[in-house]
Amino acid sequence: MIARVALIAALSMTTLAFAGDASLRQAPTIYAFTNVTVLAMDAERLVADRTVIVRGDRIENVGSSTTIDVPAGAVRIDGRGKYLMPGLAEMHAHIMGAGAQGNAGEALNKDILLLYLANGITSIRAMLGAPNQLVLRERINSGDVLGPSMWVGAPSINGSTAPTADSAAKLVRLHKTAGYDFIKLHGGLTNAGYDSMAATARAVGLTWAGHVSTAVGVERTLATGQSTIEHLDGYLFGVRSTGAGDPGNVGDSIRSTDEARFSVLAHATKTGGTWNTATMSLYLNIFNRAESPETMAERPEMKYWMKTGVQGWVRGLKSRITSDANNGITPDVAARQLELRRRFLKTLADSGAPLLMGTDSPQLFMVPGFSLHREIAEMAAAGMRPYQIYETGTRNVARYVSTALKQDGRFGTIVAGNRADLVLLEANPLESVGNLTRRAGVMVRGRWLPKSEIDRQLADLAERMALR
Repeated sequence: MIARVALIAALSMTTLAFAGDASLRQAPTIYAFTNVTVLAMDAERLVADRTVIVRGDRIENVGSSTTIDVPAGAVRIDGRGKYLMPGLAEMHAHIMGAGAQGNAGEALNKDILLLYLANGITSIRAMLGAPNQLVLRERINSGDVLGPSMWVGAPSINGSTAPTADSAAKLVRLHKTAGYDFIKLHGGLTNAGYDSMAATARAVGLTWAGHVSTAVGVERTLATGQSTIEHLDGYLFGVRSTGAGDPGNVGDSIRSTDEARFSVLAHATKTGGTWNTATMSLYLNIFNRAESPETMAERPEMKYWMKTGVQGWVRGLKSRITSDANNGITPDVAARQLELRRRFLKTLADSGAPLLMGTDSPQLFMVPGFSLHREIAEMAAAGMRPYQIYETGTRNVARYVSTALKQDGRFGTIVAGNRADLVLLEANPLESVGNLTRRAGVMVRGRWLPKSEIDRQLADLAERMALR
């Protein structure tokens, strides 16, 4: 994987502005989506000719367009021929830490938030926290900054930051006091360090999420109650034939995979209640040898990212491909890695193991927001149905937030009382996941962004990115 240091360096190369907050705060507080077909995400069904009333940041009423009363003064949005569904969540996002970037980093964060909203993403889970992200979270909640609702993970607990059980416990308590929403893990933890982290997190009322440490292993991680595993981390090592090859070598791991163990680990995942955020699009970018880095750099959404950053992605992936080749990861092995990931994701989905939607953007040709639609396409390539996929970014997220984060889970379905996070589409999303990109507008916490406004802000962003 491209080094996190390279990601942060690429993110620091710009100073960008964000437009539209003030005018959107002045928008009317009552809306009526009329005569629209609703995919409420409470069941795999479409309900035609509905009217959805939004007052403030909440859905006030949902009913038949022939009987529901539209409040006086409401702004009507004509939904004839259109489809309304809940906004999506990016559950493995990254936001800039302030650090040396200062105001430049904060400006870039607002542009990242715009990219998410422009793609119908109304909630994000920030997976590597910093103090400025806690401030940004509150500014979003208060309406001072326009952006998706955000849950912020703590700075990483790993083998370097927590080499002992005592240091792991101390970090958990510090992160709880600081106000982070959950503990973020990277690898390198010992069993003692992991156990200390878990026990302290339970004691202070925080859940933990992230990578699987090699010493701990995926089976023990599941048994301990980690709330989410990212990147399907540890699973392919966990299904290796006994004693086969180097446990730290990707090529050996792929060549020695015992697919008969997929169902065993999927069952353990469901039983343990651990969620998975597969980040399939990240690994597609890493291991897809059918598309060159230079071709990836020509993808349409690259105009919304800084030119120097995209050039850095090209260099980084070319270096990765050379390194892989030197370590025995041939194009056939790389293709096998992608196929195994798709098969295991499908096994998890079919077993009923809980899944969340996420990408690990922004990095390696993954422009925030746009990358989630590539993730959705990859989930479809794994054999998941459109409705199954949408659950991982809507109602599943609400359940995770309610049960794991112990926070308000009233969103993710179109029912009265839920947060007004909505996407209006020009075509039926159950017919094709590609129809998610045909947006007529996005609503986040009751603020309506029509396609014309989104297009205007994206065009402005593209002009500025071209200069950097």
